[in-house]
Amino acid sequence: MTQFGRAAAGALALLSTTAAFAAPAPYAHVLLISIDGMHAVDLAEHAARHPNGALARLSRAGVTYRQAMTPLISDSFPGLAAQVTGGGPATTGVYYDDSYDRTLFPAGSGCKGEAGTEVPFASEIDVDPKRADAGGTIGKPMTQIDAAKLPLRLTGTVCAPVYPHDYLRANTIFEVVHGHGGRTAWADKHPAYEWLAGPSGQGLDELYAVEQDALIPGTKVKTTGSFAAERDFDEKHVAAVLNMMRGLDGTGAGKVGVPALFGMNFQAVSVGQKLPKAGPGDPPEAKGGYADASSRPNDGLAAQFDYVDGALGRLVEGLKVNGLDGTTLIVLSSKHGQSPIDPAGLRPTDDAPYEKLPGHAFHDADDGALIWLKPSERAAKLPEALAALEKDRAALGIGTLYPPAAVAALFADPATDSRAPDIMVGTDPGVVYTSGKKGAEHGGLALEDRNVPLVVAGPGIAARTVATPVGTAEIAPTILKALGYVPEELQAVKAENTRSLPGLPF
Repeated sequence: MTQFGRAAAGALALLSTTAAFAAPAPYAHVLLISIDGMHAVDLAEHAARHPNGALARLSRAGVTYRQAMTPLISDSFPGLAAQVTGGGPATTGVYYDDSYDRTLFPAGSGCKGEAGTEVPFASEIDVDPKRADAGGTIGKPMTQIDAAKLPLRLTGTVCAPVYPHDYLRANTIFEVVHGHGGRTAWADKHPAYEWLAGPSGQGLDELYAVEQDALIPGTKVKTTGSFAAERDFDEKHVAAVLNMMRGLDGTGAGKVGVPALFGMNFQAVSVGQKLPKAGPGDPPEAKGGYADASSRPNDGLAAQFDYVDGALGRLVEGLKVNGLDGTTLIVLSSKHGQSPIDPAGLRPTDDAPYEKLPGHAFHDADDGALIWLKPSERAAKLPEALAALEKDRAALGIGTLYPPAAVAALFADPATDSRAPDIMVGTDPGVVYTSGKKGAEHGGLALEDRNVPLVVAGPGIAARTVATPVGTAEIAPTILKALGYVPEELQAVKAENTRSLPGLPF
């Protein structure tokens, strides 16, 4: 029970355009939803076209933040890390789902040789990434992760694998809630999301992870290669969350109690934005992405929005059916947006020149780029690398080049922090590093990557719109306050002085 006293009675007026409550309500539960890839403008446009949909009704019933921004690096990992820690990459140590650490050793190396290795925390560490269960048991991520594929850390004479939760430098809202005795659960696209459990590894009672990179049964195509398959993928997680509302585990097999903090991400919209054409199970003429700069979706993407809207409605109905609507706060946002919206502005670009940079160790390149140089060569090769980037600026679509001093000012000093990239690239509008098979990407610095929807709704929340800029990192302390806990229990909130979201009655 929260600090606000007796639980409010009555139904949650999430789907009412007029409901408002006079006093703050206590919350026994928080449901956190991420619609990956969705922009703030998508929420506005979809709601206008579908005024009776769940997205429109949720927005009308709650507080809608028009200028919610993800962290400066808009990848899935730092995007969600902000929401659950209250901090950015400089504090969490999380720059990308596939990044680099100068102090770790490659998998299988026995911690021998020079330190410094890629840290891939997506399907690459699955027991079998081609299977939906990742080669283990869904709901038990440690059975789905192959320890032999993990990077290694040398501590004294002990060489040990680094699990995703070991990599995080700051605690999470799941850790705080679990530490106070509340059950916690989450559903997401890779078993690697067990990092939500926090550095202790204990903060998440359940991670229900179906592998997104699995092959569609009977094909050699990944789930991400079909609009329909991606909806089916999301539906598995929706079913798991509905089970959680019933007090069951995600499989529906065990009675465990309703989580105090739980939620999921949707991937359908993100895939609908990226995938240019139909895949297995889709209408042959289906087309992804947007029709024009007004954010009007093509039919393939429109189907994804419609699916998510309907699924969200079922989740809200699930709260009501299970008697949770009077004590649950819903927070809806996105880990990241996607760029570009305007198909006419798309600039498919080859990232091969990054591989040839002097001293190159590793880089990420989606619609921005992070570059790490070999630790032993960094000092000598950095001037050459920067000069090469300047020379290839036009070919690589580089808009802004951030040398180490700029990276240090924005995040952490790569000379002293083992994870901060040596160089960061902000691209020209529309640049996507792809072979030509993607219509959009994320991970960069563009407004379209970072301006995401954010709605908070529930008992005690009066409908309003907030135009003041906010960061998605403000979600974390807001959730703790909603559940009656002190936001300063989060290390990143203390380190970055992260405020709670404005305009709420608690």
